[in-house]
Amino acid sequence: MMKQLPLLAFAFLLATISCNQAQKKKAIEAVNRDTTHYTKEEYIVQTLDSNQISNFLTANPEFAGYADLMREFYRKRDFHYAWINEHGITEQAGGFINMMRSDAESGIQDSTIKITRVQALYDSLASMGDSIRREDSVVPETELQFTAQFFKYADKVWGGMTSSSAKDLEWFIPRKKIDVEGVLANVIANPGKSISAEEPVNRQYKLLRDQLQQLAAAVKEHPGWDSVRMEDKKKSYQKGDSSLVIADVKKRLLRLGDLKEKDTSAAYTPALDSALRNYQTRMGHKPDGVIRQQTLNALNRPPQHYMQQLLLNMERLRWVPVEVNTDYILVNIPEFRMHVYEEGKLAWSCNVVVGTPGASTVIFSRDLKYVVFSPYWNVPPGILRKEVLPGIRRSGNAYLARHNMEMSGSGNNISVRQKPGPSNSLGRVKFLFPNEYNIYLHDTPSKGLFNETKRSFSHGCIRVQEPKRLAEWILRKDSSWTEAKIDAAMNANKEKYVTVKEKIPVFIGYFTAWVDSQGRLNFRDDVYGHDAKLAKQMFGK
Repeated sequence: MMKQLPLLAFAFLLATISCNQAQKKKAIEAVNRDTTHYTKEEYIVQTLDSNQISNFLTANPEFAGYADLMREFYRKRDFHYAWINEHGITEQAGGFINMMRSDAESGIQDSTIKITRVQALYDSLASMGDSIRREDSVVPETELQFTAQFFKYADKVWGGMTSSSAKDLEWFIPRKKIDVEGVLANVIANPGKSISAEEPVNRQYKLLRDQLQQLAAAVKEHPGWDSVRMEDKKKSYQKGDSSLVIADVKKRLLRLGDLKEKDTSAAYTPALDSALRNYQTRMGHKPDGVIRQQTLNALNRPPQHYMQQLLLNMERLRWVPVEVNTDYILVNIPEFRMHVYEEGKLAWSCNVVVGTPGASTVIFSRDLKYVVFSPYWNVPPGILRKEVLPGIRRSGNAYLARHNMEMSGSGNNISVRQKPGPSNSLGRVKFLFPNEYNIYLHDTPSKGLFNETKRSFSHGCIRVQEPKRLAEWILRKDSSWTEAKIDAAMNANKEKYVTVKEKIPVFIGYFTAWVDSQGRLNFRDDVYGHDAKLAKQMFGK
């Protein structure tokens, strides 16, 4: 039987246990509290308690999806306020409201983001200045509304629609991940820094948003947008012509920023020629300075059409990595161009041929694994069934010999491949980034198609205009692969696989609006109808 402790000793034991438990609790909190963003000196004196957060979430069920984020955010800062300090509502709160309001005016909004509520709370506290009463219920309400709205804004405006919705739109590039709590922590910890500097979005998103705001301002100033029409029996206008139509085109190009100086004359001028070529380049038309119906059709589309196109592409940009600082390759399907980046910066570009609308190129990403010189072409089942086997039935071995092909198997298990050589459908080299869609980059013997303005002619794979340059770029860090050796391998008529040593991501994307390296806003046609599908989800039309 345990000997009974004296009362004083028992009290001392309890005190020791209590002290140890308190120290243990503090140690756990010290481990759990994230000191990356906050230090005691940065804390605002005012604090919340967990019950206030729970009560807020009960009263505002629309924020239930952000409950864990809110609790974690305040736990990491020991429940100290973020948006309200001893001087009142903070500068960051005003900056956040301005960002939401500016977005809403440009059409970047979500019906679940209620600016009016946070605006009213902000105005209420701003009017009090330093005389805010901490016991007033509007203070914790304002604090929690700002945090909840920030997380909702980040989710809807920076995160975009769900991954499953994107896959329904045939977009298979992995989605970016956003540390929303970390973004808010940085916003609060850097009062002199604009919130836009912390936005977890790709740089192109910000560029398109700037263009969207400019278009919105232009529409507000000039809501009318009259059509420009060809004169009867006239099919084009060019150097040497004079017409009221030319004068109208000048007005439109001036408003769009392609023509730099006002000119109301009806004469075709050198300045107009330069402006037209710039506009045609931005729109993906043949940049020859000739005013055709195609040009007028584009000029006659109302600015609201282009604003919607910007919003569609901004949605796609919410899904992509914020920044890629490595080497990578981007193929933009509607642009029919491949862009090669070194350490995140554009190195060079060239034309490509992509799949026809009936055999569209898939939107996805993988890492480049192999360069294959003098490749065989294994005829895909669809082409085999529709084109090759009927040819073999008609001409037998003559067909195979004429196309430099060889056949194996019999019955229903026939396979055909085209041998390496100058007439091989894959040309002299192909570039493999293994994927379930059987899509890759390759050379082609049909060089003339690269001169077409719209280049959707393939069965799904991507033909590259400058395959040798691409091979040299991929292998440039391997001194054994000289230009002469690459030339020899491409013309050896003997297949050779080369494993790529360094990781090079390949992105097959779909963007019909972007800002190019010269700062010009570009638009392209919706070649596969993906814009139309996304518009139906976003705008219900």
